Amino acid sequence: MKNIIKLAYFIAITLLISSCDLKRDPVSDFSELTIGGKDSTGSTVKFKTRAEMKTQYDYMYNQLTGNNGVEGWTADLLVYNETHADNAYRGATDVELTQLEQQKQDGINKNINRDWNYYFSIIAAANSVICNVDSVPDQTLTQAERKQWKAEGLILRSMMYFDLVRLWGDVPLIAVEPPAITAANITTVYPLYYPPRDSVQKVYRQIIKDLNFALEPGGAPNIDPTNKFKFSKTVANALLAKIYAEKPVRDYAKTIQYCTEVEKDVSLVSNFGDLFDMNSSNTDVKNRNTSESIFEINFSGGGLWFTWLVGVDLSDPNSKYDWAKWLTPSRDLMAAFDNAKDVVRKKETIITADVTWSNEYPSKGYPFMWKYRSKFHSVIKLRLADLLLLKAEAYVAQGDIASATALVNRIRTRAKLTSLSAVTADDVLNERRLELAFEGQRWFDLVRTGKVIDVLNGLNKRDSGRLPMNVVTEDKTLLPIPQPQIDKNPSMVQNPGY
Repeated sequence: MKNIIKLAYFIAITLLISSCDLKRDPVSDFSELTIGGKDSTGSTVKFKTRAEMKTQYDYMYNQLTGNNGVEGWTADLLVYNETHADNAYRGATDVELTQLEQQKQDGINKNINRDWNYYFSIIAAANSVICNVDSVPDQTLTQAERKQWKAEGLILRSMMYFDLVRLWGDVPLIAVEPPAITAANITTVYPLYYPPRDSVQKVYRQIIKDLNFALEPGGAPNIDPTNKFKFSKTVANALLAKIYAEKPVRDYAKTIQYCTEVEKDVSLVSNFGDLFDMNSSNTDVKNRNTSESIFEINFSGGGLWFTWLVGVDLSDPNSKYDWAKWLTPSRDLMAAFDNAKDVVRKKETIITADVTWSNEYPSKGYPFMWKYRSKFHSVIKLRLADLLLLKAEAYVAQGDIASATALVNRIRTRAKLTSLSAVTADDVLNERRLELAFEGQRWFDLVRTGKVIDVLNGLNKRDSGRLPMNVVTEDKTLLPIPQPQIDKNPSMVQNPGY
């Protein structure tokens, strides 16, 4: 009787770690009522044909252009990295944004909970490919395709887990699809649906293993200069470079090694503005899939509604600054640009407009974030400048100041700034701030380099526009586990300090 009650309870709950539901977000005429069947041995398979498996492959990418990607992996991730750090104020006065600006976030912050769900939904979509592609009996799905699709799924899953461990620390590592729950198997299946948290070290080991699989011959595809919305070998190399800079697995020699591999495939654009500008008629972006881009989510059909949250859509004559928006550039960030005499990058990052409110600034000349200017813009997740500056960070740590300085000066030259004679770790960190502002890197950079506590705990004194902040401690460098996740999963425990 107890098992039956549990079974009824589980069925009533949407289980995010299960495979994706074709009927929920269909990409074809297939549904869970028509797909799958038996293979030649009589074993049950979830997807029987190449066409059925292709729906899952497409769905995996579609997750990043739908709400899970735009709201969770773009808008909210920028809030965590910019507003939760020192680059932005909340803008709009939402309670959730206010908490994150003030370092007062808690387990009932609804944005944090929805993003936890978003991340694991995207992981479920990746797992649907990873866990099923090899068992499809249809031989028109070639072995080459199987390995490539699996490699692409592993890269996506790695990207999700890389953010998860940096945001929340220990998280459940879900690498299999749990079977359907029955009264007979509920005891053994229960931990698969409600798993405990795995250590950061274990998650990183899995990420590194998966990315190395993707780099094997016949794994992930080579980068396509005409379509950077693809989980390529270059993406895998870039992720490994960034991962090996993180404290739990830090190996700066490998960071340098993988950055060097990335440099073989991409190159800096000559003009910084080419990464973000619109065409002359404001009907589309000026450039897409530039030589500098490593991975970007394309919205060439005009589906990036996120623009509405942060600014105006230049392709829409009726779009205007009619509310406070998100991610208002901070005085501290603007001072950093001005102190560096960085006119070029400031111009491409921040724009001002006269408005009818005065939340964080006077209404005349109110600043807005400016890197997303229309619904046609791509979300650039990885680009070469990020990797070059990370490589410079690694060189400084190794004592090779000359190599680090040369890399930083390449970036500064493009921004029309004078060269530095010898860079320090702080110089590299500041260069990353100016180059990558509003690209989702600042909080991660501060935590990775051990600067987050010193930088943020002095912020109220430096920045007169910042809301009063709680003291940042080591515990608060991680987000709280969402309380709804703890409520429904007895194996889940809260992070220290919350």
